[in-house]
Amino acid sequence: MRRVVITGVGLVTPIGTGRELFWDKLTSGTSGIGPVQSFDTTGYAAHLGAEVKNFDPSGYVRSRHPDSMGRASQLAIAAARMAIEDSKVDLTDRDRLRIGVSMGTTSGEPGMVERYNDARKIGGVESVPADILPKYPCNVIPSNLAIEFNLRGPCLMIPTACAAGNYAIGYGFDMIRLGRTDLMLAGGADSFSRITYSGFARLGAIAPERCQPFDKHRKGMVPGEGAAVLVLEPLEDALARGATIYAEVLGYGVSCDSHHMTAAHPQGDGAIRAMTMALKDSRKTTADVDYISAHGTGTPTNDRVENIAVRTLFGERAPKVPMSSIKSMIGHTMGAASAIEAVACSLAIHTGVIPPTMNFTEPDDGSDLDYVPNQARKTDPEIILNNAYAFGGNNASLCLARVQ
Repeated sequence: MRRVVITGVGLVTPIGTGRELFWDKLTSGTSGIGPVQSFDTTGYAAHLGAEVKNFDPSGYVRSRHPDSMGRASQLAIAAARMAIEDSKVDLTDRDRLRIGVSMGTTSGEPGMVERYNDARKIGGVESVPADILPKYPCNVIPSNLAIEFNLRGPCLMIPTACAAGNYAIGYGFDMIRLGRTDLMLAGGADSFSRITYSGFARLGAIAPERCQPFDKHRKGMVPGEGAAVLVLEPLEDALARGATIYAEVLGYGVSCDSHHMTAAHPQGDGAIRAMTMALKDSRKTTADVDYISAHGTGTPTNDRVENIAVRTLFGERAPKVPMSSIKSMIGHTMGAASAIEAVACSLAIHTGVIPPTMNFTEPDDGSDLDYVPNQARKTDPEIILNNAYAFGGNNASLCLARVQ
């Protein structure tokens, strides 16, 4: 099987667009969380969101008018264009049949549902614009990306909610290592929406003031939006063209709790199995892991179960492995979350710096895990686990490494 590496990254996030700005803001502990601006939250108990401000798709969407697609597709295309430019790969002389797209999402294009409901509420079904329905299905996100760059290989959407980015990267990794494609654009995208916000608000899961993953006083997550795309290609191709290699994808693992639609398995069964399979696929053990990028939403249940899973799998070594959550700064970007976190892991390997868990004041009683509190740290990690867990019991762990 071919070795697979990451040679380009592009992203649109609440703390910044593009690799350099994102990494500068992330490692300095900058927060992209604030009062929701895109709609009125007066009727909600919580009012915080992690929105992408001042995003203009016209500089990224070039093959068609940006209005021909939803916001998630616009974000995805922007991230993909930045990733392609970052990788310095020349697509003009490539076989487009051997280049594919693999994306993940939670909600697809929820803005289309909102437009439909708003129009129908005002004037009935006759007033619904005809262009809404073709823009709605979640598969349009990778399709729009493929159309934008004229890519003719496999084109897939994996809508496994908040673990979808890792799933999509794992699929792209498989396509290349098995020789079915020569290059993949893989990642995730989700846009901010009233639908998503309403759901989490009704669950009482949105933090009232700030997101505090793993903190004793945590009170919830913060819904967000964004997109990230990674360029995956065979190691030999990257070396041949002198590409910058951020990290190697060693393997991944996926599992399903089969426990509850919204609650994780109380003993972290699925999370443990996903991490175990990722390490096995990578031919590594827990002794090799230098850093864990946590799912770390800031909800009492998620953080408790994730702690249990890491402690169970890593045993006595658990307190010695740094583990942080960047959702403390960028919020929970849904299907884009683990893709954005995969970019953060790649840059951690590339720069030697791991990002912090911000807003951390006090650990849970009896907890001695290292959450990298409030300040980035120079650790030169070589092996990283990127964890993602989702509604429906979907779990995905991705193992990344410095190229040896």
